[in-house]
Amino acid sequence: MRPRDPQAVEALFQSIAPRYDFLNDLLSFGLHRFWKRQLLSFLKPSSGENWIDLCCGTGDLSLVLARLVLPEGSVLGIDFSEAQILIATKKALKKPSLNLTWIKGDALNTGLPSNSYDGVVMAYGLRNLADPEKGIKEIHRLLKPGGKAGILDFNNAPEGSKTSSFQKFYLRNCVVPIASVMGFCKEYEYLEQSLKDFPRGELQEQIALKVGFKEASYRLLAARQMGALLLKS
Repeated sequence: MRPRDPQAVEALFQSIAPRYDFLNDLLSFGLHRFWKRQLLSFLKPSSGENWIDLCCGTGDLSLVLARLVLPEGSVLGIDFSEAQILIATKKALKKPSLNLTWIKGDALNTGLPSNSYDGVVMAYGLRNLADPEKGIKEIHRLLKPGGKAGILDFNNAPEGSKTSSFQKFYLRNCVVPIASVMGFCKEYEYLEQSLKDFPRGELQEQIALKVGFKEASYRLLAARQMGALLLKS
């Protein structure tokens, strides 16, 4: 599978949707939920704000974010996988107090009005976009002046570094074999492929400033395995 091929990526997430949450919890020992909350702790969403969760998947980050913007704030979750959106919608039905909306859409071209949102988050989506720079530019377009954004994803560490070596070992010897037992070998082999040519933290900062963000900082998480790009428009 060619990294960042839109049709192939969409098909991948459609196929794994029914087991996506279970596998995320299993393969990260549940830590992906902690990292997502850590991202929100950096951004400090406030009550009454309106946020977007791009590449929202099955909605676990959206649900946590929606609690933080209560009682009058809202969260719009966007993903190109109908199967994932359906799961997110079912989760939200169990939390009727939260102001959540879900739409199937393209993170590179949402069609939403410019300068309209207080914040944008994206967890494990930038790496899969056909054009990560265009994705960051779209986030900037959506934000109000002074708005905040946070992008969480794998850290593409330099080849040969301890971080890179551990990452490859874990993906090849833990993630893929476990996923293979459930019939998702090719889908999870894609994780390592998706890191090829993925912009490193310093380059992500440079791209963000280039497209118009006033502030951009990249923070390493999870023993340098993950990274969070924090932005202010």
